[in-house]
Amino acid sequence: MKICNICHKISATDQDHLDCIQKRNIELSDEDFKNNIPERLNLSKNTQDLGVEVRAILEHLTKTKDEQDKS
Repeated sequence: MKICNICHKISATDQDHLDCIQKRNIELSDEDFKNNIPERLNLSKNTQDLGVEVRAILEHLTKTKDEQDKS
């Protein structure tokens, strides 16, 4: 067990959480790529079956939108 370097919570493995790694990758990705993601997703299907990558993308986009709304 170790502490995740990204979220600073306990990780059961000797690595950072996969969700945290995906979130970090998305945050560092190209801005145009992030802006085009919602257009590519079909969320009319069961949203409970979304993968880790998609959930990380949606969380980041929501966070970014909330920060822009506050400005």
